[in-house]
Amino acid sequence: MANTYSIGEFAKRIGRSPNTVRRWEREGKITPKRLPSGHRYFDESDVRAMLGGPPVSRVTVVYCRVSGSGQKDDLVSQVKAMETYCLNAGVAVDEWIEEIGQGMNFKRKKFLALMDRIQHGEVERLIVAHKDRLVRFGFDLISHIAEEGGCEIVVVNQPSCSPEQEMVEDMLAIVHSFSRRLDGTGKYEQELKAEYPGYKVQVLSDN
Repeated sequence: MANTYSIGEFAKRIGRSPNTVRRWEREGKITPKRLPSGHRYFDESDVRAMLGGPPVSRVTVVYCRVSGSGQKDDLVSQVKAMETYCLNAGVAVDEWIEEIGQGMNFKRKKFLALMDRIQHGEVERLIVAHKDRLVRFGFDLISHIAEEGGCEIVVVNQPSCSPEQEMVEDMLAIVHSFSRRLDGTGKYEQELKAEYPGYKVQVLSDN
């Protein structure tokens, strides 16, 4: 039988993971065909229905990031290290993305655009020097999203590309954020006391 695909082959063809295809089947979004033996399969018509046209060209992307503009030299070094890795590993890279922004900030413009492309099945492989080059926290969630989009994340684990100074700066940013919130709470409490002289803070007990 020509042009038939197993679940795994069909998932790869449309740029999704096998788990996603199985979930779609459970939800009734797609219905596989069946052989007399009961084995499920898909054909080219299913592929066209999912893609809505010609197959999407999927790419390999290298993403490099530093936290601040004062680290441009580190960014250059990171890119060079990744170029050396890809050359030695024989990896053909279609696109290089360089970004300056804190790893705790999920609203980085290039990062969000990359995640959109991954969700749309446009990225086959994403290569980063270290997990924290992509995100400081929440890598497992990003990895899950990538898997659902049929994208493999390759973490090279280059220690030199994960500066300790950035971790210190990110920790200080967290402390600063909480300090501002606590300061705001204190100001709000003072306003309440001024407005309502009998106002008292009540501490709730676990008992």
